[in-house]
Amino acid sequence: MKQRIVFTLIMSFFLSSLMTLWITYINLGAAIGFISLWGHAFAMAWPAAALISFFTSPLAQRLTLKILR
Repeated sequence: MKQRIVFTLIMSFFLSSLMTLWITYINLGAAIGFISLWGHAFAMAWPAAALISFFTSPLAQRLTLKILR
C-alpha cells in the first residue's frame, strides 16, 4: 500500500505539473504573471489528480493486463 501511495503522489505530481504548465501556456502564452497563474492551476489540479490516480489505478492495471493478453 505504501508503494501505491508514493507512486500515486509522484506520478500525479508529474502529470499535473506538466499538464497545467502546457495548458496554461496554450491559453495565455508567456503572459505577465504566468508562473503565478500556472502555480495556482497546479495547486488546484494536483490533489484532484492524486485522488483520481489512486482510485483508478487498479482499474487501469486490470485493463492493461486484459489488453496485453
